Amino acid sequence: MRKIDAEKKAKAAASRPSVFGPDIDLAAYSAEAEDHGSVRRLKELPAEFKDRAAYVGIDAEEDCRAGSFFQADHTVMFSESRHKGLEVMSTVEALAKYDWLEDYWWEAVGPDTDKYTAQAELKQNSGYFLRALPGARAEFPLQACLYMTRDGLAQNVHNIIIAEEGSELHIITGCATAQRMRSGLHVGVSEFYVKKDARVTFTMVHNWAEDMAVRPRAAAVVEENGVFLSNYVCMKPVRTLQMYPTAYCMGENSVVRFNNILLAPPGSSMDVGSKACLRAKGSRVEVVTRAITSGGDIIARGHLIGEVPEVKGHLECRGLILAEKGRIHAIPELQGEVSGIDMSHEAAVGKIAEEEIRYLMARGLSADEATAAIVRGFLDIEIKGLPEHLKAEIRRAVSLGGKDRLM
Repeated sequence: MRKIDAEKKAKAAASRPSVFGPDIDLAAYSAEAEDHGSVRRLKELPAEFKDRAAYVGIDAEEDCRAGSFFQADHTVMFSESRHKGLEVMSTVEALAKYDWLEDYWWEAVGPDTDKYTAQAELKQNSGYFLRALPGARAEFPLQACLYMTRDGLAQNVHNIIIAEEGSELHIITGCATAQRMRSGLHVGVSEFYVKKDARVTFTMVHNWAEDMAVRPRAAAVVEENGVFLSNYVCMKPVRTLQMYPTAYCMGENSVVRFNNILLAPPGSSMDVGSKACLRAKGSRVEVVTRAITSGGDIIARGHLIGEVPEVKGHLECRGLILAEKGRIHAIPELQGEVSGIDMSHEAAVGKIAEEEIRYLMARGLSADEATAAIVRGFLDIEIKGLPEHLKAEIRRAVSLGGKDRLM
C-alpha cells in the first residue's frame, strides 16, 4: 500500500520543478543502458572503472574497507559486506528481502517533492542499501560508487542508509563518469535513519563530466543522542548541480554537522545548501561551507529552524573569488520559532590578499604556487569527530581536484 501511495504522489509531481536551480528537461535524457554484468571481486572491474572510481575515494583492493557497492549506469556490478554487523546490497534486493523496509521508503524525503524525486520513484535504477545492525561498529568505512558510462543517460537511484541503535557507520560514496562521457543526468535520492545513540559519517565526493546535470535529494532523521556528520566535496566541473539536504533532529541531544567544499571552474553552476530542523531539547547543528570560484557560479545556502527551546545552531560560509567573472552568493537563514534558542551565522566572500601572495613569493614560490598554497589552506576544514581514514580521503580529494585548477 505504501508503495502504491508513493507512485500516486510521484505521478502527481512528475512535472513539478524544483524551487532551486535551473529547470531540466527530463525528456532530453535516455533511459536505456547496457547491462554491464557482475564481478566476483571489486578488483575485477574494468580498468577504466577502477581508475575513475579511485579519483573519488573508491578502493578496488578494499584494503581498508568494511564493504563495497558498485553500480555502473543501471547495473549493480558488486555488493558485499566484509563485516558481520553491516549489510550492503541494492535497494531492489533489500525491498524484496525485508517487508519492513517499506516503512522507511520515502519517509524522510517525499516522492512528490519535485519532478526529480518523482522520476526516482517512477523510473528507479536501483541504488544502495547500507545498514549497521544494533551495536555494530566497524573500524573501516563502507564504500559505494555510482558510476555512469553512457553519454546522455539518466541515472535515477534511491538509497537507504540505516544505523540501528548504538551502532556506528562510516561511508565513503563516490560519483563519477567515464572519461569519454560528456553529458547526462544523475538523480540520487538518499534517506538516512540514525537511531538512538547511533552515529553516521557520510562523505560524498563528486567527479562528473563537464556537461552533467546533477540533482541529489537527501534527508536524515536523527534520534536521541544520534550523530549525523555529512561531508560533501566537489572540486571538478559540472554544468549544473543543485542539492539541499535536510536533517531532522528528532531526539534529545541529537547532533548534525554539514561540511561542504566547493570549487566552481568556468561553466559550472552550483547551488548547494543544507537545512536542519531542531525539534528536540539539546539538539545541535553546524553547517560549514568553503566555496571557491575560478569562473563559475556558486550559491551557498543554509537554513536552520529552531522549533523548541534549548537548541543550538551555527552557519558559516566563506568564499574566495579567483576570477573576474566568478560569482558567490551566500544565503544564510535563521528561523527561530520559540524563545530560549541559540542560533548564529557568519558569511564572508572576498579575494586573496596581495600581501599574502607577496609574502609566499618572497620565500621562493611563484605567484601560481603561492595562490594554490593559500587556497589549500582555505579549504582545510577541521572536521570534528571524523575518522582518520575519512580525513585522508577528503585531503586527497581536495588535493587531486584542485591541482589542475589552481596552479
